Amino acid sequence: MNAVKRFIQHNKYWLNALLLVLPAWFYYQSLHPEFPAPLAEQTLGKYSITPMPFDDKPPYIHDNLYVKDFLLLFNKGDVESVRQGYLNIGPNAMPLAQLMKHELGILHGTKHGQHVHALAKKTLSKDDKVWLTIETWQGEVIVMNWPLPEYLIKESA
Repeated sequence: MNAVKRFIQHNKYWLNALLLVLPAWFYYQSLHPEFPAPLAEQTLGKYSITPMPFDDKPPYIHDNLYVKDFLLLFNKGDVESVRQGYLNIGPNAMPLAQLMKHELGILHGTKHGQHVHALAKKTLSKDDKVWLTIETWQGEVIVMNWPLPEYLIKESA
């Protein structure tokens, strides 16, 4: 009998117990997700919005672009009055014409929350901000920004 078979035979009850516990642990983790603190609520015009990053990890690659996932809560203002909205992270807000070239960075979801894969760089610096660009159905363009949370900033050496 080789060493692996001997290990399995000797610990088969513990391995079965582990297999029974893992789904319960996964289910508990799914019901109790932990998110970083949301960014400060800002009001501009008829909108009051709170963005919240989904995690404290750096941007990741999605369809060959770096993105960071956010949830935007519209505390005031009707989401249905937004024709299009984009979120990007960088030193400046990207122009609407440039944002429309990508399928990423656009707000999507319901009135309860808008999910977005914010366009970002590979590494974020202290000069970067979170930029929200909203165009209403009347053609009004609203640009809001938030300072980037410290835990997302990683200066290159």
